[in-house]
Amino acid sequence: MSRSPLSVNRFRIIFISIWVGLAFDITVILKWYGLGWGWPVAIIDSLISCVILFILCLPLMITLRYYTPQQKNYSAIFIWCVFITGVWLALIDWLLTLALGNYDGYIAFMHHSRIIRGSIGFLLTGCVALAFVIWYNLEEQKEIEKRKQDSDRLAKEAELFKLRQQMQPHFLFNSLNSINALIGIRPEEARKMVQQLSDFLRGTLKKEETQWVSLQEELQYLQLYLDIEKVRFGNRLSTQIESDATTNEMKLPALLMQPIVENAIKFGLYDTTGEIMISLQAKTDGSDLVMQVKNPFDPETSSSSQGTGFGLKSVQRRLYLLFGRNDLLRTESKDNIFTTEVKIPQMPVPGILN
Repeated sequence: MSRSPLSVNRFRIIFISIWVGLAFDITVILKWYGLGWGWPVAIIDSLISCVILFILCLPLMITLRYYTPQQKNYSAIFIWCVFITGVWLALIDWLLTLALGNYDGYIAFMHHSRIIRGSIGFLLTGCVALAFVIWYNLEEQKEIEKRKQDSDRLAKEAELFKLRQQMQPHFLFNSLNSINALIGIRPEEARKMVQQLSDFLRGTLKKEETQWVSLQEELQYLQLYLDIEKVRFGNRLSTQIESDATTNEMKLPALLMQPIVENAIKFGLYDTTGEIMISLQAKTDGSDLVMQVKNPFDPETSSSSQGTGFGLKSVQRRLYLLFGRNDLLRTESKDNIFTTEVKIPQMPVPGILN
């Protein structure tokens, strides 16, 4: 149910001012163009006429709050206005006759002015009905737009959640396989990896897809993931992370970098047997935070040059859902080095950056 326009102070003041102005105009007209009855007759006629019409308009205003006719049913409003005008004329005839019938010539004047009174009453009733119909239609459109925005937001949140749920089983599966392989030959490392995996997953559950964190927090969380991977791959994997005090305080969506680094490890280590270096560099581009992740790859055995992979696609889709842009993730293959660059705008995003 839409709120009544009379609940808005500005509308209420304008609405009351119109009725007061109408009563004043009718009073002046009756005083100057009547039959010399003076101010008392003009004031009584004006007040009775305006107050009765206002009271009769109240049911119409209340009805329109609960039932707003559609465009094809606007004839119903016309019928209501005609009915209210007829009832109003009948009532003021009776009341004005009782109040002012003893004034010479007033009864005849009132009968002769019925057409003009009826026209004014119908016009005013129609204006009231039209104003309320427009108000409630606008309120309904706002409500529809709000529901649409809520629906879009829920759909985005559901897709973001789905992306995360699709990624976590893949990482969890690999980690559990590595733990299983270490249990027999290196039990201490297996226990360490279980603890690291527990810390990593606990952090994952605590963070929401729409939550923003500082780069420093994101790197601390990313280090948990890298520690797990280093247990898996041993000395074959080394990492280098470069950031400074300025970039550490910049914001980015939580858990954004893990799938990018996982993609770099996948294409850097899975198809090679030697040691590799995964580097992550944070820098600024104007007011934006730019993250670059680089990994070597073997062009003869790796598909990294294509820049494909579910991890990168999920990050690109997430960035689009958050910012509405497709240009925030870029990949490049050059001299057997695969580079993934992510740009994170720092301007506030409604409903996201709080």
